[in-house]
Amino acid sequence: MQLLRSSKLFIVALLGLSNAMAKDFRPPAVPLIASSPYFSVWSMADRLTDDVPRHWTGTPQSLSSLVRIDGKPYRIMGTDPEGIPAMEQRKVQVLPTRTVYEFEAGGIGITLTFMTPALPSDLDVMSRPVTYATWTVQSKDGMDHAVSLYFDASGELAVDTSTQEVVASRLRFGGVTALRVGSEQQPILQKTGDWLRIDWGYLYVTAPAGAGTDQVITTWREARSGFAETGSIPADDVETPAPAGESRRDGPTLAYRFDLGKVGLSPVSRYVVLAYDERYSVQYLDRWLRPYWRRKITSIASLLEDSMRDYESLTARCRQFDQELMADLGRVGGENYAVLAALAYRESFAAQGLAEDYDGTPLSFPKENSSCGAVSTVDVIYPAVPILLLFNTTLLKASLTPLLTFAETYHWPYPFAPQYLGYYPRANGPAEVADRPVETRMPVEESANMILMAAAIAKADGNADYAAKYWPLFSKWAQYLEEKGLDPERQLVTDDFTGLLAHNVNLSLKAISALGAYAALCEMLGKKAEAASYRKVAQQYAQEWQHMAADGDHSRLAFDQPNTWSQKYNLIWDKLLGLNLFPPEVARAEIAFYKTKQNAYGLPLDFRAQYTKLDWLLWTATLSDNPADFEAFVSPAYKFANETPDRVPLTDFYETDTGKHREFQARSVVGGIFIKMLADQATWKKWAGRAVTPEN
Repeated sequence: MQLLRSSKLFIVALLGLSNAMAKDFRPPAVPLIASSPYFSVWSMADRLTDDVPRHWTGTPQSLSSLVRIDGKPYRIMGTDPEGIPAMEQRKVQVLPTRTVYEFEAGGIGITLTFMTPALPSDLDVMSRPVTYATWTVQSKDGMDHAVSLYFDASGELAVDTSTQEVVASRLRFGGVTALRVGSEQQPILQKTGDWLRIDWGYLYVTAPAGAGTDQVITTWREARSGFAETGSIPADDVETPAPAGESRRDGPTLAYRFDLGKVGLSPVSRYVVLAYDERYSVQYLDRWLRPYWRRKITSIASLLEDSMRDYESLTARCRQFDQELMADLGRVGGENYAVLAALAYRESFAAQGLAEDYDGTPLSFPKENSSCGAVSTVDVIYPAVPILLLFNTTLLKASLTPLLTFAETYHWPYPFAPQYLGYYPRANGPAEVADRPVETRMPVEESANMILMAAAIAKADGNADYAAKYWPLFSKWAQYLEEKGLDPERQLVTDDFTGLLAHNVNLSLKAISALGAYAALCEMLGKKAEAASYRKVAQQYAQEWQHMAADGDHSRLAFDQPNTWSQKYNLIWDKLLGLNLFPPEVARAEIAFYKTKQNAYGLPLDFRAQYTKLDWLLWTATLSDNPADFEAFVSPAYKFANETPDRVPLTDFYETDTGKHREFQARSVVGGIFIKMLADQATWKKWAGRAVTPEN
């Protein structure tokens, strides 16, 4: 009985948290499809009917849904057709793997759920480029109502610009019929850089066969107006190629109609599967790599068949995953923290392209969305590391391996770590060896990042086997940090938006922590003498740092700049890795000082400007000793996400006084929000322990 009461209390608390989030939180943008940097579609409005869905770049990628209730049409998603009323949107809730909308009109309630099964313990499922859209319809007034549903996905999802021509076709295999659209030219891996959409590969839409289900390739105008006016859609497919959406209404679209008949109190559901086959995901060291899902699934036909077969089981798995993760997020960090983390979850994973190496090894290539389009940037992987460490260290290894492999080649002759591998989707490496000054390569930053991430993997795995594979590199970078890390020369770091800086206190802190982390790796590998030597250096540097950085009740921005301050978020690794290089009083003093410098929407990055970085803000907050102090930093960040006037996927760079988006959106670094979960050792161990190491 006691167990039953505890379970009921847990469920009540969880439902209360979910209802509070759904009712009160207004995401700056809502994830609909979130699989990769290219297959990433969002609603950037309060209501799903206020605007067309858009790629993370803001370019329209139209999805549309309508419903007819007793012969009267309503819009559920999108702004077309004009003049058709929108169903009342009662609620929207963003969970880690699902976005749930609730609508009501005409005596009918509709729940529309977008589910991307991003389950990181199972990379074969997680890597599937698949999102499910499910409509669940139920009478709200106790009466039976005649209901039919409509959905379409435009050819805009398969091109960079709407003027590009697309071809569409119908495919039948086994018991599945799918509609497909893609660019006519198919320039595979030809375009590189930022603010681009994919224009190769194919978008597929399919649904279970059944009575009352129609599917057709037609134009937006014909399909939507036909359904709204008569309840039907054209019977014959239109001919292509044709521009994807030049007139915004005459482009080809993949349209579905579901006649549900009479709907009463018993819920009735229909779903579609949206999938994108890139064919090739990335070019790495001049090799074209397939997406990781093709490791076991050899064709798009098999992918769609498996996706249909697994719908029920994946729905149950995603629901359970969301419930358990939200409960842990709320327990560890509070309600506001849970909301931010849920919003960041799919966004972080969708900014990373998972590919298969020739031997079956997973390789992950994060794209530096909305900043420069670089691929495999070390100082982008580093802030995203918490979400990878928490759920599956294989994902972090998959991010680091391409860089480490490149650094082992003759193309990289430097004593410090590389910064990136090229521009997405070409990670060919030698572009990084262009004639650039050393100080712009972030030499101390990236070398320390790589060592810290390797040490974090070792802590999570319980062994240093991964670091041992690349030991000569880590040893070389540790030597570089011993020479250059305590008082860094003038150089860039990831958050120096005001330019190069010498004697950077936070950068020094990172280098010292990395030296301590390297000593820990040596210890795990049985290199006792080397471990003792580097431990001694790290301890000595930590003592010197405290003296050099001291500025009254806090630490400075730079050693030679009194009366300054900055967030010392890099101190977090001393806590998470148990390095014990700095006394607890250092973090406590910083937290107390930061609490006096906050603005309405958060703590500025440093004294020079009002902007902040959301990832670093959460790392800084995690330095706190008690929930009240943590919440003092998280609440303004939550307020920012809820009130910012800029409707873009959760940014990591914004103004703390106005809440305005400064730069950056849809970036993997928002996964840094999950760092609080790593500070709870039992929670970290629980989630990391569920990961299944893929067999080649």
